[in-house]
Amino acid sequence: MRTLVVVSAGLTVPSSTRLLADRLATAVAGQTEVRVDVVELRDLATDIANNLVTGFPSPRLAAALETVTRADGLVAATPIFTASYSGLFKSFFDVLDPEALTGKPVLVAATGGTARHSLALEHALRPLFTYLRAVVVPTAVYAAPEDWASAGTDDLAHRIARAAGELAELMAGRPPAVAPQAEQVVPFAQQLAALRVRPEG
Repeated sequence: MRTLVVVSAGLTVPSSTRLLADRLATAVAGQTEVRVDVVELRDLATDIANNLVTGFPSPRLAAALETVTRADGLVAATPIFTASYSGLFKSFFDVLDPEALTGKPVLVAATGGTARHSLALEHALRPLFTYLRAVVVPTAVYAAPEDWASAGTDDLAHRIARAAGELAELMAGRPPAVAPQAEQVVPFAQQLAALRVRPEG
């Protein structure tokens, strides 16, 4: 089964960013069979800051980074502050291995206090994930306060369904991510045997 990982940078509890991310994950799961894992950046804020200073992730942060690296698809959601993604959101992807998202389908989403900040999806989030060589789905999803007023029949629901369909299609077209198999590790004795010089003649 493929794994969909939700990365949410919401800071409050409850969080509209997490709510949007959950709705997107549910919509993807409704179109293709996936296991959903959630990485809540709010809980990792101190670990991320320490990693930026020391260069070493804590076990908890290392597990979250591995979860994202092993994902078959990603929903990345952030609140918009000062017309861009949050510092916490950017810091997490700063400590992620630069190759971790190569070729990985990503759906970008954001929430904000006004619809005027919706362009941050195109001038901030999409370039970030394009730089990381992810495959960003065409439809990005932004939710302002007024978008939550008529859940289920509104334009937001339509955008969620469309974006989820695009991500589900991309995920279905990729082989599931797998962990390295133990048999791929060549035993030391076998390595020595391979290095032996065969007699001439």
